[in-house]
Amino acid sequence: MKHLIFSLFLCLSSSLLGQGVGVVLSGGGASGFAHIGVLKALEENGIPIDYITGTSAGALVGSMYAIGFSPEEIEAYVLSNKFQLMSMGEIERRHEFLLREDDPNASLISFSFSGDSIFQKSLPTNFIRPELLDYEMLKLLGRTSAARYNNFDSLFIPFRCVASDIAGKKGDVFSKGNLNQAVRASMTFPFYVNPIRINGILYFDGGLYNNFPADVMYHNFTTDYIIGSNVSYNAAPPSDDDLISQLTNMLVTPTNFNLPCESGILIQPKSSVQTFEFDEVGKAILEGYNSTLLMIDSIKLLIPYRISKDSLNAKRQAFRKLIPEFTISEVSTLNEKGEDESYVRKSILKNTKNQVISERLFEKRYFRTYATPELKYLFPTLELKKDSTYKLNLEVKRSKAFKAEIGGIVSSRAINTGFVQLSYLRLGRLASTVKVNSYFGKFYGSGKAQVNINLPSYYPVSISGYMTLNRFDYFRSFATFFEDVKPSFLVQNETFAGVQVKLPIFNNSKNVFDYRHIELEDKYYQTTNFTNKDTADVTRFSGDALTLELEQNSLNRKQLASSGTMIHFKAKYVAGREHSIAGSTGTDDYDYRKNHQWIQVSAAFQSYVVSRKMFSVGLHANTLITSQSLFKNYTATILSLSSYEPLPDMQTYFLPEYRASQFVGGGINLIFTPRKNFDLRFDGYYFQPFKQLGINADGTFGYSKPFKGEKTAAALSGIYHSPIGPLRLTLNYFPAQAKPFLFQFTFGYIIFNERAIR
Repeated sequence: MKHLIFSLFLCLSSSLLGQGVGVVLSGGGASGFAHIGVLKALEENGIPIDYITGTSAGALVGSMYAIGFSPEEIEAYVLSNKFQLMSMGEIERRHEFLLREDDPNASLISFSFSGDSIFQKSLPTNFIRPELLDYEMLKLLGRTSAARYNNFDSLFIPFRCVASDIAGKKGDVFSKGNLNQAVRASMTFPFYVNPIRINGILYFDGGLYNNFPADVMYHNFTTDYIIGSNVSYNAAPPSDDDLISQLTNMLVTPTNFNLPCESGILIQPKSSVQTFEFDEVGKAILEGYNSTLLMIDSIKLLIPYRISKDSLNAKRQAFRKLIPEFTISEVSTLNEKGEDESYVRKSILKNTKNQVISERLFEKRYFRTYATPELKYLFPTLELKKDSTYKLNLEVKRSKAFKAEIGGIVSSRAINTGFVQLSYLRLGRLASTVKVNSYFGKFYGSGKAQVNINLPSYYPVSISGYMTLNRFDYFRSFATFFEDVKPSFLVQNETFAGVQVKLPIFNNSKNVFDYRHIELEDKYYQTTNFTNKDTADVTRFSGDALTLELEQNSLNRKQLASSGTMIHFKAKYVAGREHSIAGSTGTDDYDYRKNHQWIQVSAAFQSYVVSRKMFSVGLHANTLITSQSLFKNYTATILSLSSYEPLPDMQTYFLPEYRASQFVGGGINLIFTPRKNFDLRFDGYYFQPFKQLGINADGTFGYSKPFKGEKTAAALSGIYHSPIGPLRLTLNYFPAQAKPFLFQFTFGYIIFNERAIR
C-alpha cells in the first residue's frame, strides 16, 4: 500500500508542476563526472528534475540520482577511496582473501587458454578487474531496482540509459530490468572492462552508438524543457599513423549533440580531465558546477517553477524508506550452459528454509568466493521476494581450463633464471587446480608439482599435496656479465613432499598446517683451495617436519612493497638423521651418522607506518630461535641453519655471517616516489645473533659468546615498477665481504620455490 501511495504522490507532484524537466547526460569517461557538478548547481538554484537519461558515465551519475542520491552524496561517493579502487580494477584490502592467493613466484606475464584454442581465445577482454565495480553497482542500484519491481519509471526519478549491441550494430534503450545490469552495460568501455550479456545479447559502452541520448529523452518522456550536459565530442578523422584513431572511427558512430526541441539549453563543461583520469574527478565536478552557474540565469528564465532543497530531501527520505534492508534468503547460480554451479551457491548460502544473511555477511562471502582461482567472473542481480528479502542471481563464468605463467630473473650477475608454470583448473562440486612449475638457471633450478582443492563452505578450507625439488649452486656468483664464473664451491639439493591444510583467520590472514618428508644433500669444500680433481664433502639429511604457520599479509606487492602490513609466525618441529662423508680436501676422514631433532620458532613483521603518494616509511623486523644441535663440521652446520635475508639479493649470495641458530634483525625502508611507478628506495638493516657459530683457533668449531657477531646490511635502489615486473638498479652493502659494495641490475622478481626446512 505504501508503494502505491508514494507513486501517486510522485504523479500528483509532477502534474501540479507541469509536464516536467528532463536532463540528458552524455558519456565521457572521467570527464563525465562533471555532470555531478551540473546537478549540484541545478538543485542549489531550485531547478526541478523530473526525468533523466544518460550514457556511460552519464548513465552512472544519472542512475544514482534517479534512485534518490543527492548530488552531494554522489560527489562524496566518487571522491571516496572505494570508488578510486573500482576505477583502477582493485578491491579493498579487507576483501583480499589470502587463503586463495597463489604462493608468490617469479612470474612476469600470464595468460589463460582453453584446450581447443591456445591463442584465439586467450587474449584478455578487459584491463581492470570488475568485481568491486559489479558488487557496488548491485548494492547501490540493484537493490533499489529490485524493490521498485525493476521498472525504471518507478524510481525516484524516471530514468533511461543506452548500451550498444555490437552484433546488431545499434544502441538499445533500457527502461526496465535490473538497473545495475543496464548501467553496467552502458559503461562497459571496450577493452577497459569486460562486456556483459543481457537476455543473450553482448553489450558494450552506450557511447559507441549514442553518446548523448537527447533523442531518448524526447521519445520516452513528455517534457516541457530539456537540459543537456555534454562533455563528449565526435572523434577526429583517422590518421595514417595513429592506430587508436583508426579503431575509434571504426567502432564509434558519430553522435548528434544538439537538443531535439526549442525549449532546451545545452551545458558544455570544458573539462580538461582525460577519459581514464578518475583520480581527477573532483576537478571535473567543479568544472561542471562552474559551467552551470554561468548559464543559471538563462536556465531560470527558461524554466519558471522551482523546488526547494528541503522539499526534495524530504521526498528522497520518503523514497528510501520504501527500500527493504539488503538481506538475502535465496541464491541461484547458473553458468554459461544454464547449469547450476553448486560450489558457488554453497559458498554463499545453502538453500535451507528460514536462512537469511545480512549485507555484511554476504559481502564477506561474495569476495571470498570470487577469489577462487577456478572462477573467472561473477555477475550479480537481485529479485525482491514476497517476504521483503532478496533472491540473489549469479551468472557464473568459469576460468579457462589452462593457465600459463612465464617469468624469471635477468641480472648483470650470473644468477639469470627462467621460470614457467602451467596450471589446470577445474570447477565442479569442488574447485581444484593442478600446477607444475620449473625454474632453470646456473644458480638455481627447481621443479614443483602441486594439487590444490578448495572446499565449498562458509568457512573455507584448502587442502594441497605437493612435491618440490630445489638446487642451489653457489659458484662465487659475485661475477658480472664481464667476469668469468669460478667453479662451484657449494651445491645444495633438496627433495621434499608433503600435504598442507589451510584455514582462514580473517580475509588477509591464514593458518597453515604442513607435514613434509625431506631429503637434503649438501656438497661443499671446507677450503677455498680446491681443483676439479678434488671431491667435495657431502652431508645428507633425511627426516620429517611438522609446521604451524600463521600469516597476515596486506602488502601491496609480492616484492619491494611500499604499503601494507605483513605479520608472519612459524613453529616447526624437525626430526631426522644426518649422514656426513668426508671429501678429498679435508684433514679428517670420516663417515658420520647422527640423529637430530629440534624445534624452531620464527617471526617476521613488516609495516609501512607512513604510506603517502610520494613517500613511504616501513619498519621490518625478524627473529628466529632454534634448538638445533651441531652437525659434523662447521660448514655442514652453517648450511643447515636459516639465514637472515631481508634484502632480495641476499637470497642469491652465500653469506655465512648472516646465519645463526638464534638471532634478531631489524631495519627501516625509506621510499621516495617522484613519479608514478618509480621508486627511489633505501633499505638499512641490523643483524644481531644471540649465538654466532664460528671456527676456533685450534680448528674446532662452536658458538661464540652471547651477542657477538653483529652485522649491518643496506641497499640503495632505483626501481621502475613496469606493468609486468620491477626493473631495478641496486647498490648493496655487505660489510663483511671482500668487496662490501656490490652493484647489480635486475629485471624480475627474486622469488624461489619454498625451501625444505631452512
